[in-house]
Amino acid sequence: MKVTINKREHELPTGATVADAVAAIEARPPFAAAVNTQFVPKAQYPRHVLKDGDRVEIISPVTGG
Repeated sequence: MKVTINKREHELPTGATVADAVAAIEARPPFAAAVNTQFVPKAQYPRHVLKDGDRVEIISPVTGG
């Protein structure tokens, strides 16, 4: 199935989760994730199943002043 992760299309297997999306882009903590603009708690990453066409955003905090 095709999902968009951080504005780039990725091919993931059917039944892939947010945890799989995080692994696909090799994201390093700290970060937060949202699917179709809805925040997904970290504890839900392995259980939140993605659907074809979902938009996943993996967002790292920005520091500075």
